[in-house]
Amino acid sequence: MIFNRKQRGARFTAAVSDLEEAVAARDGDRTERAFSAVMNSAQSASDAECLDAGPRLAALLPAFPPTGPRPMLAMAAGFCVERGADPRACAEPILDGLRQDLLDALEFARRWTATGDELPPPDEQSIDDAFLARLGDDEYEATRLALAWCALEEWQPPALAVLCRSTEVRRRHASAVLPLCHEVEALDRHDLKCLSYALAVLNDEPLIVLHRPTGRAYEIRVDGIGDNFQLHTLLAHVLVGGGHVPGTPPSPECVRLATSPEPAETESDAEATGFFELLAPDGTRLWNEGLPDDIPVVSGRRLLILDAPSYARTWNADRFFPHMPGRAELVRVLPPDEAKTWYAHTSPAA
Repeated sequence: MIFNRKQRGARFTAAVSDLEEAVAARDGDRTERAFSAVMNSAQSASDAECLDAGPRLAALLPAFPPTGPRPMLAMAAGFCVERGADPRACAEPILDGLRQDLLDALEFARRWTATGDELPPPDEQSIDDAFLARLGDDEYEATRLALAWCALEEWQPPALAVLCRSTEVRRRHASAVLPLCHEVEALDRHDLKCLSYALAVLNDEPLIVLHRPTGRAYEIRVDGIGDNFQLHTLLAHVLVGGGHVPGTPPSPECVRLATSPEPAETESDAEATGFFELLAPDGTRLWNEGLPDDIPVVSGRRLLILDAPSYARTWNADRFFPHMPGRAELVRVLPPDEAKTWYAHTSPAA
């Protein structure tokens, strides 16, 4: 069995090397065969082989044919990241490829709507000569734009593989990709919710948090928090669990599910409790279903108000991104004069 497993892994390593050589030689037939061999042998590769192969596969993306299955090659690199390859070494080609296909999908939408018709669903089976003719006279370019439109969601898994495993990757690439992701989402033809959530995660960012019932204020640094459910739990852990505000802190299991580097393998039955009402400085409610990125920036800092909950509520404590551990740390308790300055930025109704 050990010998057979090594043989299977060796096939994966050999297929990656063959693909590199085929792409470098611009040999289309050989590239196609080597690509199929990579995809067929990846599942049986060892973690060590995936660690080596991930950056090599990602590095091939810029040279891979734009009308070829580039999202599938990105998926292979993302699979290797999930098996231990360095997300930082794989991120740039994957996220650059995603960004280019988002741009191409937007160009597809511009050209298609210029014909007066509604945008089609993203289905590669719909691509034929009549479909391409709507996009212009250049068949190669039309094919590239059509494939970008139809295969865009295939970029989501490899992008999430690198984004969820590295604060550095998110910090470096999110600002260039998130606006394009929002533009495509606004067209209402692609489901990119997970991608947009991951790109919007706050990365090692300080919040000013005002606890209205006590009149106190805190600076809390957050990282890797996928939604406001998770933020809510971790704020309660820091403030209630830390003895700064009254109440019953979240259970150790809820905190573990929000922060552990080890992802939950199955859905838990742990239940988190609502400790606060989350409010913007103008009194607008920030729903748990929203994102920390929804917290408004005031005087260069995100400013969040915590009030007493208006009704009792609970939710499942599992985090939105299993492979992205969240973190919330108390940096300091603000002195009364500084707290007063921040409270002055809030609406009396808040």
